[in-house]
Amino acid sequence: MYHYISAPPPDADAIRRDLSLPLEAFEAQLRYFQEAGYHSITFYDLVMYLQRGAPLPAKPILFTFDDGYKDHFTNAFPLLRKYGFRGTFFLITGFLDEGRPGHLTWQDVETMSAAGMEFGAHSYTHPDLRGQTVDYIVWQTLGPKQAIELRTGTPVVAFCYPFGRYDEQIVAVARSAHYWVGVMIQQGLRHTSASLFEIRRVRVRGTDSVEDLVRRIEYLRVLELTPTPAVVGLPQATSRTPVALP
Repeated sequence: MYHYISAPPPDADAIRRDLSLPLEAFEAQLRYFQEAGYHSITFYDLVMYLQRGAPLPAKPILFTFDDGYKDHFTNAFPLLRKYGFRGTFFLITGFLDEGRPGHLTWQDVETMSAAGMEFGAHSYTHPDLRGQTVDYIVWQTLGPKQAIELRTGTPVVAFCYPFGRYDEQIVAVARSAHYWVGVMIQQGLRHTSASLFEIRRVRVRGTDSVEDLVRRIEYLRVLELTPTPAVVGLPQATSRTPVALP
């Protein structure tokens, strides 16, 4: 789970610093994953695997980017292509409609989509959707999906909950809008067909080195994927579970 792919500005607060991964550190992480034999997939691929048993490449990995910042186009996109990876970018589509500085444009999205990048929705204006009316949640979920699909010509299957906050009503509306998955900010690696609307990821912080990130992934792997009586006899479900990065 990535946010900014750039160094934070000099006056950045603690939150912005935590969300900002310098370009050099991002490239070092991509280089590591390439050399370690990982292959990037999309949420479409993940669901096809979990629901229908469609094959995945060896060591599958999902690279996800929240909020649709401009440096996703200027910095992340070129490096993903350099290392042969795809990414999934979650857009706050109202910001694109406004032409908000520091965020992607629809032209950026079209260019990235044509190059194989995947896009998901992160709502229209990024509000906390809990406790809202059904009509409001529909407006915040269905409209962004339709807007992205119109520009890219590809299905939008993933909805990223604003602030990572969700409840049963939000999930029900997302399902009714024909999303396949709901994406959280909670940490985790293991994905199942029963938890498609509770997809966990691995948060990448601004200070993370390659070693920091690998340690976090391995810790979660041991924590979540060590065989238990509930999964004995299902080695495929554990060994082929993709890692989803923030």
